Amino acid sequence: MVTILPTISTSFIVLSAICVAIGWYYVKKRNLDAHRKWMVVGGICASIFFLTYVSRTAFVGNTLFGGPAEIKMIYQIFLVFHIILATVAAVMGIITFLHAYKNRIAKHKKIGPWTASIWFATAITGVTVYTLLYVIYPGGTTSSVIKVILGF
Repeated sequence: MVTILPTISTSFIVLSAICVAIGWYYVKKRNLDAHRKWMVVGGICASIFFLTYVSRTAFVGNTLFGGPAEIKMIYQIFLVFHIILATVAAVMGIITFLHAYKNRIAKHKKIGPWTASIWFATAITGVTVYTLLYVIYPGGTTSSVIKVILGF
């Protein structure tokens, strides 16, 4: 079960990005009801990703890069970039949802496209991290978040 958790959590990143893309399509078509529904589903998928990721981190740990030493530094820089993007996207996502929920539509419309764009970049970099850790190279040992980020 532990080895399937990264696949499950990454799948929810992908699903959330697809939902956000569909929601964006609907807002452009002025179908606000469909937009709202797809964005809520996207937010739920992102939340499931987060809960799965945090649970795995808390109970199992994170996977160290198991690929060749000559690209490890590039991977670590990419990982830090992904973590920064994910953090910014999460905070902006919460703010964007709050603006919509509180019917502050002008603010929602202003921040929404930025939030979605950053979330798309987060999803792409997240899938890339997953692919490098579990598909292209064998995963390394499991360790703490700090050690994984710093590459120890």
